[in-house]
Amino acid sequence: MVKDYCIFAYKFKNMTLLLITYQDVAVPVTILLLGGITWLIFEFREMKALFKERLGLNNETIKLRLQAYERLTLFAERAAFKNLVSRTPYNDISILELQLTLIQTLRSEYEYNTSQQVYVSGDMWRAIGNLKDQNIYIINQVAATLPSQGPAIDLSKRLLEYASINPQAEMSALVLDALQIEAKKIL
Repeated sequence: MVKDYCIFAYKFKNMTLLLITYQDVAVPVTILLLGGITWLIFEFREMKALFKERLGLNNETIKLRLQAYERLTLFAERAAFKNLVSRTPYNDISILELQLTLIQTLRSEYEYNTSQQVYVSGDMWRAIGNLKDQNIYIINQVAATLPSQGPAIDLSKRLLEYASINPQAEMSALVLDALQIEAKKIL
């Protein structure tokens, strides 16, 4: 009968000195097993909390990056000649004054968005800078063909004509496409 429930028995000269049964082992093993399960539950809870925390940070970063793309999209839209000219009042001012106003508008909007370069690729930020520089260059080139004290409406017309005749020179559309492609990569 001892053999049915005996795990280990040590006998010395026909005497059983040590007898370990299943009942003797069951209680400590059960306690160890429950302790291990409890420890695993707490570890998984901590891992879950850490995962949620990291996921939250990633979501916040994604939100900031998407906001940067939104702001730069707005800049690219506003830098397009048709929008830039239509937003700028040009009644009773000269070509030179309009030229300086348009350039100042582009520069100030660019400077307003400089913090967004942290959230976009280097290539994208260079494209934004090139858009500003190219538009300033075109404004200066078109203005140089006109008398500086002439009516500002002449410069407005010429810029709009230039944008409509040379659609590939309008870099805003290219930058907008690139912004859209990069923003979709984030999503």
